[in-house]
Amino acid sequence: MTVIYVDADACPVKSEAEKVATRHKLQMFLVCNGGLRPSANPFVELIIVSEGPDVADMWIADRATRGDIVITGDIPLADACIKGGARVLRHNGDPLNESNIGPQLATRDLMQDLRAADPFRQGGGRAFSKADRSNFLNALEREIQASKRLPPIK
Repeated sequence: MTVIYVDADACPVKSEAEKVATRHKLQMFLVCNGGLRPSANPFVELIIVSEGPDVADMWIADRATRGDIVITGDIPLADACIKGGARVLRHNGDPLNESNIGPQLATRDLMQDLRAADPFRQGGGRAFSKADRSNFLNALEREIQASKRLPPIK
């Protein structure tokens, strides 16, 4: 059965993911280092991991398998989950998969190097929009339907 894992620290679509998980009666894990209130929803479990770099990411990557859905903006976590067979969505609904994760990792590394070389180049990107939220909801629905069509693991 499909499980939804949310890299919950700074995730702008937690409530949207919860609504979709509830509608489909899917287990959802919100994984973070703390600071979130537990949900009263029986389909949602809050997992608070210990402090430390990438501890939440490791928790998710160790559990996400074929047919599961991971919601994250973290490219290395997405890569690990894709290698484990999970489907991955960014917060804006963009899917990450075997065909596009390589360029995403390369871009991430390049930008990290540029920021390290020039501390004034911090960027920040564009604001999260209503269209991003809508795209995310549509993409999550598509991913759930695709996961349901997967043949059972033998």
